[in-house]
Amino acid sequence: MAEKLTHIRIVGAGLIGTSIGLALKGAGVKVSIRDSEARAEALARDLLDDLDDENLSLEQLCIVATPPEVIAHVVAEELSRNPGLRVMDVSSIKTKPLLDISKTSLDAAFFAPTHPMAGREVSGPESARGDLFIGRPWVLTSEGVDPSLLAHVKEVIAICGGALMIRSAADHDRAVAQVSHLPQILSSLLAGSLNRAHEEDLELAGSGLRDTTRLADSNPELWGQILSGNAEALRPLLISLQNDLSAFIAGLDENAVAQEVIASGRRGRARIPGKHGGQSREYFLVAVVIDDKPGQLAAIIESCAQIQVNIEDLQIEHTPGQETGLITLSFAPQDGQKVMSHLQEQGWKVHPSR
Repeated sequence: MAEKLTHIRIVGAGLIGTSIGLALKGAGVKVSIRDSEARAEALARDLLDDLDDENLSLEQLCIVATPPEVIAHVVAEELSRNPGLRVMDVSSIKTKPLLDISKTSLDAAFFAPTHPMAGREVSGPESARGDLFIGRPWVLTSEGVDPSLLAHVKEVIAICGGALMIRSAADHDRAVAQVSHLPQILSSLLAGSLNRAHEEDLELAGSGLRDTTRLADSNPELWGQILSGNAEALRPLLISLQNDLSAFIAGLDENAVAQEVIASGRRGRARIPGKHGGQSREYFLVAVVIDDKPGQLAAIIESCAQIQVNIEDLQIEHTPGQETGLITLSFAPQDGQKVMSHLQEQGWKVHPSR
């Protein structure tokens, strides 16, 4: 049985690496973190209270949280300082890193390919959160991995609050091409089309455009490596999408064709599972009109806390210069009417949403 984790080295002080470090630190694990960028490393080390402990005998695991193209290079460097290296990676693709690692002197049994399905469109250690992975799928490719390393990897995932999922490298890459990489491409292409838009037209932009282009703020260098590294899985998806778009363009003048595109989208979206892979949840939405003054959001949250209901999600719409805004709160269906009655009694301008 593998000994409990006490010392971990992380290479890569970006959003994912630093967030893992924060979760491990919160569990009492000593973390040292390094990055090729001095600014990111300095900030992450301060966040993690890294004391620069170079006692290699204490290092039980190295977590490589770098872009996929440099994983093998990092592993080679780490091997030169620690011949007893045990590694897990957290990159968004799995087949290519496995191939790259096979060309190094690291025993393949001491490399555990993993991928936490969590992130933000903002990057860097300043965006890191210790709770980033709670409830999020965390894929592990376990075939051929040393049992003691597997035990440590599973402990990391458990500490971070991830939901462990075992997948082969090929199955992982196919899945993320569909659910992660394709959305990134579409968001970036849509946002890129705005470069050709008239300035006055963009003044009409609403939440729909902002929501669908949110991913476009992602790091170009990192995503260039991810997308090119998973080209084999992405190409058939893009061709299929290209065919769908061509068919839609050809039938755009027909109402039935347009309706079927929207209906098909609704059916597809309904297939997205809820948290932990469970059923997707339907929420009771409550719209609250608020005054444009400080403290309104906090006051609404406090009102909901008084009757011990959980706000599952919220959205805020406010146009600069207007004296009112709109907050849409999401609740479990059984809490909806209770919340509405309570907020109305407290004088809030409450309306049932869709």
